[in-house]
Amino acid sequence: MPRRERIGTANVAVDEPVMGTSALRLTFASPLYRGATASVFLSAMGFSAAAPQIASFLVNDLGATLSTAGLFYLTSLTAPLAGYLVGRRSDRTGRRLGPFRACALAGFVSWAGIAYSTHLWMPFVLNAVIGGFGGTATSQLFAAVHDELKAHPDPSNDKVVAVVRMALTGGWVVGPVAGSFLAAHTSSRTVLLATAICTLAQLFPLGTLTTLSTATPPQPTPTSGPHAPGVRAMLPLLTFTMLYVLVYAGEPVKYAYLPIYMNHQLDFSPGLSGAIIGIQPLVEIILMPLAVLVARRTGMMRLMVLGAGFGVAANICFATTGTAAGLFAGQILMGGVWGVFAALGIIVAQRLLSHAVATASAIFLSSTSLASAFGGAAGGLAAATIGLPLVFLVPAGFGLLAVAGLALTTRSAAHNL
Repeated sequence: MPRRERIGTANVAVDEPVMGTSALRLTFASPLYRGATASVFLSAMGFSAAAPQIASFLVNDLGATLSTAGLFYLTSLTAPLAGYLVGRRSDRTGRRLGPFRACALAGFVSWAGIAYSTHLWMPFVLNAVIGGFGGTATSQLFAAVHDELKAHPDPSNDKVVAVVRMALTGGWVVGPVAGSFLAAHTSSRTVLLATAICTLAQLFPLGTLTTLSTATPPQPTPTSGPHAPGVRAMLPLLTFTMLYVLVYAGEPVKYAYLPIYMNHQLDFSPGLSGAIIGIQPLVEIILMPLAVLVARRTGMMRLMVLGAGFGVAANICFATTGTAAGLFAGQILMGGVWGVFAALGIIVAQRLLSHAVATASAIFLSSTSLASAFGGAAGGLAAATIGLPLVFLVPAGFGLLAVAGLALTTRSAAHNL
């Protein structure tokens, strides 16, 4: 029998270990799962290729100052709103792949427009108005996968979600390397155009596929109302998402200041710095399927408390060690953080708002934009006041708050398993 954990006012089912079909076999046997896996990989590869290049493009091609270029990331704050609007409509109609295709086209238009921009204001407007909808495409795929898994129950269903999520992480491994290579041999505009092409290409693995399980709109529940879930119904999801934001806020701080710390203050070689940065996604991909297995025995929230604790320890390593071994240890711990949250976060979010999974997916996945803006602003202020490497104590503090919040939800769940 499944156990249940309570988070706020919602019960989260946690399956006991049961033998089932191989997750990889399930994934590759289904056109939807297989297509979704390929699509999220293409989307993540394109976006992660552009992410390190956009500031250079704004400065070198459009004449922005460094401070103005930094403000570009604030345009992503519209993504949660766009995600909520698209998710609400998707849940009302029950159709997932139609909104996915519309959002993918919006993302293509946004990135292509940015690539061909001739004035500084154009990327800001395009990303704020259109780009937020483009980023919502991935959440619609996770909602479609959820619907199909619910229609065809199997003990390996959580592992299927982990496989699709691993493809998303794999795109983030390949994208920055490919983007840097392409920029070095062509230009930043070419990289942005390649991102637009990848965003459009995510449509092709799914072709004209439709899913039977989403043909009928979901029936409204007493808590959701006839059109959209209310604030009270979403409160557990919003609480969990804000705790996730605290965990994720350390990522922009790390990517902004760890390379500077290694290259300018510790005088590491480029090869050593690259190895330290690259170890995290490798550990993450290895640990993601293991996290699903462990969560079946320990409970998802308990494992997330441990994962958030890894993040605290990682940032303390960055702030205090000052050695290659210490930074490697920090990055390995960070791989543990995202091995847990990347595999389980979307599953928990969907279960916290099970009658509106597209809304849940969109809110949860788009929260990374909010976390990036929040973490980047906090990191910038801390770097200006306490400097490097003590700046990493700021995300360590955020992580402690997340550990406390997740532990409280776990404690309240102890009598509701």
